[in-house]
Amino acid sequence: MTTDFTLRTAEFVLPGHPDKLADAIGDAIVQEARRREFRALVGVEVAVHRNVAFIDGRVGCTDAQTIDFKAIARDVYESAGYNKRFAPAPARLKVITDLCLGPLHPGEAEFREVSDDQSIVTGYASSLPGTDALPVEHALVRKIAKALHALRSEHPELRLGPDGKVIVFVDESIDGRSFCLNDVSLSIQHTADWDAIAARRAIEARVRGAVEAFASAVIGFDADAAFMLEINAAGDFVEGGPHGDNGLTGKKLVADFYGPRIPIGGGAMSGKDFWKVDRAGPLIARDVAVAAVQRHGCRECVVTLGIRPGDRAFRIVRIDAENRQRLDGAQLEGLVDLRLASKADWPDTVGNLVEIARWGHFTIAATDAATRRLASAPCHSSQLLDRVPILK
Repeated sequence: MTTDFTLRTAEFVLPGHPDKLADAIGDAIVQEARRREFRALVGVEVAVHRNVAFIDGRVGCTDAQTIDFKAIARDVYESAGYNKRFAPAPARLKVITDLCLGPLHPGEAEFREVSDDQSIVTGYASSLPGTDALPVEHALVRKIAKALHALRSEHPELRLGPDGKVIVFVDESIDGRSFCLNDVSLSIQHTADWDAIAARRAIEARVRGAVEAFASAVIGFDADAAFMLEINAAGDFVEGGPHGDNGLTGKKLVADFYGPRIPIGGGAMSGKDFWKVDRAGPLIARDVAVAAVQRHGCRECVVTLGIRPGDRAFRIVRIDAENRQRLDGAQLEGLVDLRLASKADWPDTVGNLVEIARWGHFTIAATDAATRRLASAPCHSSQLLDRVPILK
């Protein structure tokens, strides 16, 4: 039996989810170290459980020993929505560190331009308006998650908590040009004495509003068809956040990248500075994918890059358009700077890294910034891509 559609799915979590708490703390540390020294080296892991946050790794920058890691972690908890009503209250958070702290070693700042590791990274872009150039299902689930977070913040009387997650199922036509939402399931934390009827009504209204707004911006997305909406289908969700589960940096990689339909390539991004291959690489790969969609006029594009220890730039391994049609990467030379050092100033274009950790690196603001850079980039591949072969 054949069908005329493909079922797509994606999930997202709210800022109070324990894994996102860990990611946001890691990136708050990156932000603070970078503020002190442009070439700061940060490679940290964060684990959270109950009222404890554990931070380990290395932070190398000017006056690294004076960074207030306890204040950073508590600020992240507070901005996520934790307070006296939803434990742990930031003031009661216990922060334990096992960190290598100090200045960069002599010559280490200059060496940041050279890869100290190997990595395989993936980038994706689509030409469909209204999706942040992301897969439709991934763009939609993130929009719904942001709507729920806003509802919790704007209406504290609903007594919704900071932890939660959303999953969507979308029917996509075989040609990839029309979409229909099948169902949405969400779980959101709440107090034991919440007004379940009022809260569910508000949640449903906010979700349907987010879906309608998404459909109005995305060509071919059908919001008229009835879709199933389930709220806390497993029952009450009172014990949440790090009191309900442990959290760790890098555990939400699929949500951090492009959802399950796109291979994610290398490792986690949060908790690492922008001179590290696992952080710079996905951003460069995204720029290549945006450039490919613009240059070739394809509907979507997946890019694979690779780098070896000692290299200064990534190599283009493969560029595929829809239906695995292979594109010639040589036509993109000069449009994208493949050097590891090219993303060192990326944080200056996107704002608060804590919000990037929570909502993703591939937002419309970041995509627009990349598009502006590509549109104004001169073709000078001999300078940017010297000795970086295109594998065909």
